[in-house]
Amino acid sequence: MLDTLTHALRAHPGRPAVLGTTRTGAVRVKATCADLADLADRYTAALHARGIARGATVGVAVRPGPRALAVLLAVHRLGARAAVLDPGAGPDVLRARLALARPDTVLADATAQAAAGWARPLARRAGLALPDLAELGPVVTVGPRLPGCAPAVDAGVRSVALPRPVDEDGDAVIVFTSGTTARPRAVVHTRSSLAAGMATVAGLVRVEAGRPVLGGTFFVLVPSLAGGAPVALPARAPRVLSRQLRRLAPQATYLTPPQLRAALAARARFTGTVWTGSAPASAELLTRVKRAGAEEAWGVYALTELFPAAAVEQADKAAFTGDGDLVGAALPGVTATTDARGELLLSGPAARDRYLGEAPDPWVATGDRARLDGGRIVLRGRLKDMVLRDAENIYPGLYEPALHVPGVELALLVGVPAGDGDERLVAVVQPGRGADPEALRASLSGPLRRMGAARPDALLLADIPLSGRSRKPDRAATARLAAARLGAGGRR
Repeated sequence: MLDTLTHALRAHPGRPAVLGTTRTGAVRVKATCADLADLADRYTAALHARGIARGATVGVAVRPGPRALAVLLAVHRLGARAAVLDPGAGPDVLRARLALARPDTVLADATAQAAAGWARPLARRAGLALPDLAELGPVVTVGPRLPGCAPAVDAGVRSVALPRPVDEDGDAVIVFTSGTTARPRAVVHTRSSLAAGMATVAGLVRVEAGRPVLGGTFFVLVPSLAGGAPVALPARAPRVLSRQLRRLAPQATYLTPPQLRAALAARARFTGTVWTGSAPASAELLTRVKRAGAEEAWGVYALTELFPAAAVEQADKAAFTGDGDLVGAALPGVTATTDARGELLLSGPAARDRYLGEAPDPWVATGDRARLDGGRIVLRGRLKDMVLRDAENIYPGLYEPALHVPGVELALLVGVPAGDGDERLVAVVQPGRGADPEALRASLSGPLRRMGAARPDALLLADIPLSGRSRKPDRAATARLAAARLGAGGRR
């Protein structure tokens, strides 16, 4: 589909491709099809001149938008693979992840470089924490440079003939998901699995050429643009997003459940079909979306390892009266089964090839308990310790070691229900004997700040419950303790 997109961009050069918005909700064109195609060609030539070729790894720290899409198109054309850098993961985690991926080059915009340099104090307030990017590999700047930035990606590159596009399968993208700083874990998608996932999205949504789509992810941009539909990047501020929806009247809207809840609180009205995923979407939330004007409201069950896997429309979800969370029938090409523990296993053309450093495996272990109800998937809780907050997967094992500062006996990160499927992240720390509580809080301030987007919503000092013959920390009991303490107004 990326090849289809390249041809579509050249076939309609003057057509708007990526749209933005003003604070009043007015539509503005951020890039035309010709702009995107030219940018992708420039980056292809520049990376080729820097020796990036089939099998190379390119770290990408570029904000979503036309430049990020053009970078990914260029990397794909060269047969290289993109390692997606998440500035919200925290510097220690990011260092460990990139040590595993070993990028040949790191492409970063000025904002990412500033967050790792002179603007680090400001970035921390926004939940961003980056190490010095030069530690991760040779850095080049994508987009406008600021003082102190690395050279531009195309600096010194003269007219270079574009190489022929790589037309064979191979690694396409690395997305980090879990693990620890000692053993990070990353999903590796191939060109074929990526194409299969985008084809599934295209078949599910069926965009109409010329009518705008609202959404900001790669899996929204590529199928929509390839189908001839311009894509508007969602405004961050809920009130502006509400105005944007009113002025744009998109045929399809892709927002996470937290974005939907914020938009509804800002009295947003919807048009066409609304799609949501990345976090549980309750029947109540989908019903509210339809009451706010959407013709259809769909919840999508997807994983980094397989996107998308299943989908359910509001009417079917609201009519479901069984136990568990109905997420819909497996989409075409997806095979679903459960193992002896009741864990949901998925397979299909869109499934990731492997985890980085591990052997290929056709089955994706989701970490979710589930049952199959006449071909439909019904979730029954998570087997993993993962905490889901604001549509972000947070894995406690990544961050708990940093909480064990002097004076800490035990420390866990647990999720506490916050309503409508979302969770609050709570750090529960058990002080060692004789530890001073205020001094301990002060000692923990640094590690907590370094967690970036995984920074807990609350810090509780309490004895952590133990269970079993080995007296291991009991996460479920700790989560209940945290919920009770927070509900009772206990100190944060």
